[in-house]
Amino acid sequence: MVTYEAERRASDRITSSGADDGTDIGWESHLRLGQDVRFVLVAVGGGAVRIVREIARKHIRHLETVAINCDPKVQGFEEFDRRVYLGPDTGVETDTGGSAIVGGMLARAAEPALARIFQGATFVIVVGSLGGGAGSGAFPHVLDAASRNAEVVSAFVVKPFRCEGSRRSLAERSIARLQFVESFVEKKERGCATLRTLDNESLVESRGHVAFSRVSQHWASLIEEHIENSFLAPVESMLSAIEISEAAIAGPMNRLPPAEAVPTGIVPAAPDLAPPMPPGLPAARGPEVEVTFEIEDAPRPPPTL
Repeated sequence: MVTYEAERRASDRITSSGADDGTDIGWESHLRLGQDVRFVLVAVGGGAVRIVREIARKHIRHLETVAINCDPKVQGFEEFDRRVYLGPDTGVETDTGGSAIVGGMLARAAEPALARIFQGATFVIVVGSLGGGAGSGAFPHVLDAASRNAEVVSAFVVKPFRCEGSRRSLAERSIARLQFVESFVEKKERGCATLRTLDNESLVESRGHVAFSRVSQHWASLIEEHIENSFLAPVESMLSAIEISEAAIAGPMNRLPPAEAVPTGIVPAAPDLAPPMPPGLPAARGPEVEVTFEIEDAPRPPPTL
């Protein structure tokens, strides 16, 4: 297996608060989107690579894009942050010849490397174009690696047109076999994974004749909308809400009046350690302070002679 990585985009170093390189001065509100919270979009198979390539060209904020294929041409798609060519160990560039068995063998041999792609990932979207060697053969192994390592997995599988005959039949069998990817099924049962089928034939039924290039653009728009509405926007809104709450709590602390000068010998009263909280928020408990008093005996008058 050969992996090519593009230089990480500058936007991946931007924190949720907009500060470059993320100064760690908090917790949830200062999680770095794209680093602490990773969004990974993966394409498996030639058709899926064409679809996700449309999305990768837009350089969507915080989104890592990965192309995985058994076709050596994937190495030249520089729009992706990472390109993975599943090839034989001999170093000779060759493809599967459309064999799902060969694609599965190549993906199985690359399982440790596939797992590293998803290590630490929070949200993973896997797109597979079924009916060929990589899509039907490698896709189940990629889906398994994603399900074992990521927190949430969203899978899209693309079915070929009816006129493609044997490829469509292979795709239907491949979809049925996904129920045996145990890690993915377990995640689905816990509500942390979804599977959606994108049927090319449905476009013919609803739109008539569709140009081949328009098919990829159509599915790309649908997947991009899913990423925005299901992952990016909700996470950004949640972190913004936390930032607002923290600012509301910290605000009264910053508005305390400056300490006044106290004459020597007079002990000032202890300040209020718990400033008033905004309505609807629990009052913060101030630190406990131990105060020690040392009592000395009053000086006695000298004895009378």
